[in-house]
Amino acid sequence: MMEQILGLSIAVIVMLIGLAGSVMPGIPGAPLILAAAVGHRLYFGQAGPSTFVLILLAGLTLFSMGLDYLAGVIGAKKLGATWRGMVGAAIGGLVGLVFGPAGLLMGPFVGATVLEMLSGRDIEAASRAGAGALFGLLAGAVGKVACCLSMIGLFLFDILVRV
Repeated sequence: MMEQILGLSIAVIVMLIGLAGSVMPGIPGAPLILAAAVGHRLYFGQAGPSTFVLILLAGLTLFSMGLDYLAGVIGAKKLGATWRGMVGAAIGGLVGLVFGPAGLLMGPFVGATVLEMLSGRDIEAASRAGAGALFGLLAGAVGKVACCLSMIGLFLFDILVRV
């Protein structure tokens, strides 16, 4: 019993680090939560999460990763970006990782704006596309947090209900 409490505590701590990673660059949020659940299952066998729950967690992980990548691009498109602005948002997001949280926020905006301006659009239209990229990034972060919280809740519910 003490071993199971310790194992569950370690899994939850790793999952909380994953939750923080859903908004912090450099920490793979949902994949870390999935890894903690899989590790718990490997160590505790049938006392760990069910196969069905692990499949759901894997699906939520893939959804979260896709949401992370596409949110800025879709946000840019909704506010009038061309394909150049969407590419700029994606490149800006990757470059922004180097500059920490501020770069992560501003990278998609700057990338979309710059590539739109290089393609001949005026500053107003280019900035609107950049703002769309920023809003998309923020919406993606909210979605990732929701996915990660759902994953943790699903894991805990499955473990605690079957105890």
